[in-house]
Amino acid sequence: MHKTIRFCRIFLLCSLVSNSAFAERGVFDFERWDSMLNNIRNQASKQNISQSVIDETLKNPIFIPSIIKSDKNQTEFTLTLDQYLNRTVTKDRIAQGRKKSSQYPTLLNHVETKYGVPRNVILAFWGLESNYGKTKSKYQLTNSFLTLIYDGRRAEFFSKQLLSLMKTADRNKLSITSIHGSWAGAMGHFQFIPTTLAQYGVDGNQDGHIDIINSIGDAMYSAANYLNKLGWNQDEKIVRRVVVPADFDRKMLNGDVKKTLPEWASLGITNPDGSPIPQSNMIAGLVADTKSIAKQDLFNTANGGDVESDTDTAPQSVINAYLTYPNFYRIKKWNNSSWYAIAIAELADKLKQ
Repeated sequence: MHKTIRFCRIFLLCSLVSNSAFAERGVFDFERWDSMLNNIRNQASKQNISQSVIDETLKNPIFIPSIIKSDKNQTEFTLTLDQYLNRTVTKDRIAQGRKKSSQYPTLLNHVETKYGVPRNVILAFWGLESNYGKTKSKYQLTNSFLTLIYDGRRAEFFSKQLLSLMKTADRNKLSITSIHGSWAGAMGHFQFIPTTLAQYGVDGNQDGHIDIINSIGDAMYSAANYLNKLGWNQDEKIVRRVVVPADFDRKMLNGDVKKTLPEWASLGITNPDGSPIPQSNMIAGLVADTKSIAKQDLFNTANGGDVESDTDTAPQSVINAYLTYPNFYRIKKWNNSSWYAIAIAELADKLKQ
């Protein structure tokens, strides 16, 4: 592309973004942009990616300032666990999940039989990742990756993702410029990044290529294959709701400390109704919303412990928590968020038949 044409496109995109990351960086560096494109071209050629895919990838590259802005403005997760669950495990999502279960019984059965991942778990991931395919991705992934490579913060990582995407498009005869995803490069019904797709993608509908965006069969098979390779155990729970004493050591509530269930029971952990937890020798962690608990402690301290009997402010005699089993930690290899793993567990439980 001629530099003047590329400049016009970049200028147009920048003009649409107020306080853009582009403006923060200063003048756009055409030489660095061209050098980056040449580097991608050379790397792709060395990795035996076809010339047609290389040319299509680099034919009309566009820098998108809003992507840099999104990358720089990622804020620390601030929702409480209850708020997060209220947003993710909704009545509508549960109803839609049950509808999808009825819509794809044969496919879900095949996936469960082949990979040992229960259908309700697959449906829970589908629901959280793309709201069962309703969430549409707007970014052309080649431009997302080129923009993030140019930014430089994680250039090596995003270069690897772009090259992996190019290989996938080449191998599966896909038009690479038609592949869309999130600003950070996730795509399809289960929001795989290219390297995850390359490692775990499966041709579920057996049409000769893997397309996790347009084929629900490919998407489900790929997700189940990924969970299977992570070691999913269909005979184990993901979490168990429990309560712990109010004076429990808060350092043990982040999921990192592992103990057998009898060991946890000896520390006062019970089911929410006060009954004993199971006494098997299964290893589990323990997770609770420690930030909310800390805020509660500060409130009680500020009020000298003398507060109204109100559900939001009254001192707690117990703390709500979750015993977290091995499947919980397998989910965290998919998405390293305890809130996400608990939401998957809660939604999967609601989708059991």
